[in-house]
Amino acid sequence: MSFGIFGIQFGWGLQMANTSAIFEHLGAEAKQIPILWLAAPLTGLFVQPIIGNLSDNTWGVLGRRRPYFLVGAILSSLALLAMPNASNLWVAVGLLWILDTSANISMEPFRAFVGDLLPPEQRTKGFAMQSLLVGLSSILAASLPWLLTHVLGVSAIAPKHAVPPAIKLSFYIGAAVFLGTVLWTVFTTEEYPPPDMDVFKAQQERRLGFSATFREISTALKQMPPIMRQLAWVQGFSWLGMYCLFLYFPPAIAHNILGAVDEASPLYAEGIEWAGLCIAMYSAVCFAFSLVLPKIAAATSRKTTHALCLACGAAGLISLSFVPNQYWVLLSMVGVGIAWASILAMPYAMLVGVLPPKKSGIYLGIFNFFIVLPQILASLGLGWLMVHVLQGDRLTAVILGGVFMLIAALLTQRVQEASKLQPDSLLTSDAAGSNQSAAEVAKARAIVEIR
Repeated sequence: MSFGIFGIQFGWGLQMANTSAIFEHLGAEAKQIPILWLAAPLTGLFVQPIIGNLSDNTWGVLGRRRPYFLVGAILSSLALLAMPNASNLWVAVGLLWILDTSANISMEPFRAFVGDLLPPEQRTKGFAMQSLLVGLSSILAASLPWLLTHVLGVSAIAPKHAVPPAIKLSFYIGAAVFLGTVLWTVFTTEEYPPPDMDVFKAQQERRLGFSATFREISTALKQMPPIMRQLAWVQGFSWLGMYCLFLYFPPAIAHNILGAVDEASPLYAEGIEWAGLCIAMYSAVCFAFSLVLPKIAAATSRKTTHALCLACGAAGLISLSFVPNQYWVLLSMVGVGIAWASILAMPYAMLVGVLPPKKSGIYLGIFNFFIVLPQILASLGLGWLMVHVLQGDRLTAVILGGVFMLIAALLTQRVQEASKLQPDSLLTSDAAGSNQSAAEVAKARAIVEIR
């Protein structure tokens, strides 16, 4: 059921490791990078809650979530084929919008998929499995250009305003992996139809459509469970930290660590490749740590585990200010990998048990607001900060991400885990949103009390 997320993350891993380099190859300056990345958070802001609501209220030949996996995978694969062949900077930016929109169509239902198919006691393991596959695919995606260059001899150097062949071939392979793995999940995983199809169809007519979708989103925003509001701040600062890494880490390695002067320099190509290996390193740690993450959470608590992991990530990013050479960056990536494993699993494991089952998709889409809104602010403001405060220093921008992650670790202590919440607070939105009968509400309350 989670294998498709391997391919989605493979595509995103290529995007994270290479997009800033593609932009710089096509003529972008350091101060322009944040605004050029605006597509990533902005598409998530609009696409994920809309797709969440649609997938909550869909049933057809392919089930509930799987139609969205498939459509997103096809469109994403086409964008991956086209992006490294962009003729100029603005074409590449446009293709990033298409790629991110399409990837979000596939990704959002995968979170709800775990809540749909797994019982509560298995959900932490389910999200940890997703983290494990994300880590594994990121290792392969980030290291692929280096492997193509050093094993197969594909060139990593290109003329000015052109993308190197190694990056192009990596994106072609990524398109095949994205589509192939999602097809595996679509055709090998069974979804279960709603128990009362007549009721479902009546609700479907009421909840679908443009105005109905935004009405559902508005209602869900007003009725968010308390733990979701608390996790919002944690998510915001966690992803601000990771966003600084996504934006500037590869160019920072090339310019600040290896001393590349411009994008045509062999040192620049070497730096981008080394950054890919460093991303593969933190992805490998994510992969390995995901295996023990559920055990640590069971021995302590999800909240404590997440706070400790975020603190490790903060230490890893801040330590980049002290590394004497590129080899020490690998050690810094250990902390980032621990944090990344937890970011991909723990907030969702804490949240999914308190969401109304019939609206889990739309709530998880709304939860994405608290990931993308801070990133939109960073996209709009970080360029100014680079010019007027950071003096164009890409490495300092990455270190700033460590500060944001440390703030997120501290804010995690404010989160009230589900077992401490009042049962009625977990039922409000579902009861109001789906006109549950008194018997259904009583049954749901009993389930919450047992949990």
